[in-house]
Amino acid sequence: MFKKILVPLDGSELAAKVLPKVTELAKTFKSQVTLIHVCYTEMSGEATPAIIKAAPAAAKKACEVFLSKAAKDLKAKGVNVSHVCLEGVPAREIIGYADKKKIDLIAMATHGKGEVAWVLGSTAEKVVSHATVPVLLFRVMEFKPPLLKEEFFL
Repeated sequence: MFKKILVPLDGSELAAKVLPKVTELAKTFKSQVTLIHVCYTEMSGEATPAIIKAAPAAAKKACEVFLSKAAKDLKAKGVNVSHVCLEGVPAREIIGYADKKKIDLIAMATHGKGEVAWVLGSTAEKVVSHATVPVLLFRVMEFKPPLLKEEFFL
């Protein structure tokens, strides 16, 4: 059913929590999994020209390191996996890649970077709104209930 699964990762532990579920899906459907990270290097006005020039290469190197490790872990679990690092606006690049490569499913975490996504709008929301293929969202944010009064005194 899902022969090609695209998994956007942002480098956070929260986003990577989708990988066990993606592993199950990939094994069930004998899918090809592609891990994708989109580098979006936005500089403030205080950055020097040297920093601005070096930022994309540094971001690409960091992307390769963490995606290579994630891909290696999935391969060890018997998943057919590849990875790609792109540069640009994350949602736009994810959707474009999915269209270009004829991806069957985009599987991603909601709020991979944390609660700030609630305020700024999340990549996941943009992908869901504009993708032309099915998108499977995994809620990965961990909510802890407030402590009871008795627990404060333990």
